[in-house]
Amino acid sequence: MIIRSWLFVPGDNERKLSKGLENAADALILDLEDSVADNRQDIARQMVCDYLTVNTDRSRQQLWVRINPLDNPLSLPDLAAVMPGRPDGIVLPKVYSAQEVNTLDKYLSALEAREGTEQGSTKILCVATETAASLLTFHTYLDNVSDRLIAMTWGGEDLAASLGASNNRHPLTGDYDDPFLLARSLCLSTSRAINIQPVGAVFVDYSALEALRKDCLRDRQSGFIGKIAIHPAQSDIINEAFTPSGEDIAHAQRIIDVFEQNPGLGTVGLDGKMLDMPHLKQARNVMALAEQIKARS
Repeated sequence: MIIRSWLFVPGDNERKLSKGLENAADALILDLEDSVADNRQDIARQMVCDYLTVNTDRSRQQLWVRINPLDNPLSLPDLAAVMPGRPDGIVLPKVYSAQEVNTLDKYLSALEAREGTEQGSTKILCVATETAASLLTFHTYLDNVSDRLIAMTWGGEDLAASLGASNNRHPLTGDYDDPFLLARSLCLSTSRAINIQPVGAVFVDYSALEALRKDCLRDRQSGFIGKIAIHPAQSDIINEAFTPSGEDIAHAQRIIDVFEQNPGLGTVGLDGKMLDMPHLKQARNVMALAEQIKARS
């Protein structure tokens, strides 16, 4: 299932949890990591479990939980506490390689057995680029990674700290600097190589909504599907940006039609432009995405 917008919600904030249900986001990420102080972990775990238990209808909006990193002793208590609520998935931060994803898979299998939940039903979104080592291990996802992994995103904030960078943006252009562009590209290419959803990184300036729109369109043009939101106002813009417009759909259908009208040809002309197989594949991707979003609505 395609998820366009993933909204972070602090796991220990009752007001924001309640407001999250009214938000347009396709998925909420109930956060037990960065937005929760260590001395409130137990409170947050209980609140998240209660929230999951009460809100069982996930037909419009999925409910995911971001746990602490697996090398943090808080992570296993996080999992043990929230799995009775049957989250749709777990967001795994600060990953070093596919090994952490596969380890989480084993933990989830044990906890699903404990709760009587269908095996494999809890999915995984990994934040694949928050450590320096992670930039060197994307090849590990190409061989025997857990089927639970359905989406991958990247992050530039924690990665900057791991690299010792004072900023992740180029001082002249304002665009991401080279190491962060590498992280973005590796996340996208790896996701596509293993046929999971590539998810765009957070846009931290939550008040700059027009800049967010441009960033979303750039992500979509590159091949990402969806984006993570850190503020409720970002969800609508993200949804709109990652939903093919009527014009997009009509153009894609015309491309498909002209190829079908000319069977056996690898290259055709349309509106004075030459089109070949990659254009047909892109058109079919647009139509498939539109159908999935329509079915979700």
